[in-house]
Amino acid sequence: MTQNLSEIMSKDIVTIDSAQSIQEAASLMQSHDIGSIPVVKNGELVGIITDRDITLRSTASGKDSHVPVEECMSTNLTVASPSTDPHEAANMMAQHQIRRLPVVENGQIVGMVAIGDLAVENVYENEAGEALHDISQKGQNH
Repeated sequence: MTQNLSEIMSKDIVTIDSAQSIQEAASLMQSHDIGSIPVVKNGELVGIITDRDITLRSTASGKDSHVPVEECMSTNLTVASPSTDPHEAANMMAQHQIRRLPVVENGQIVGMVAIGDLAVENVYENEAGEALHDISQKGQNH
């Protein structure tokens, strides 16, 4: 039985507009207990803002909390479609060193898949484990 991401992705996605402030993004992260938020502009996915983006691209350089998210967000996105095979998604996440993969259809974000979503599906446990291992290994400074 072949599954696709539409069957395992989270559909209840918190997004933020690119013009909103990083303080608003941080507040949303705190209230939803999440570390990243997809950024939209006119309904289209244009980036993702992470707690790390806020720390390194704003706080560390002394910017104030009213800076728009679009000044600190990551824009080099790896995305999948709802019909993407979960094995392929796990490989994409490992290759691009990401823990969360936006699922996009016609430019609109329709879901999000976390590495843990793939690990819950026993079939994908190996790929998710390898992806997480690869991400953790490359993140360490030797």
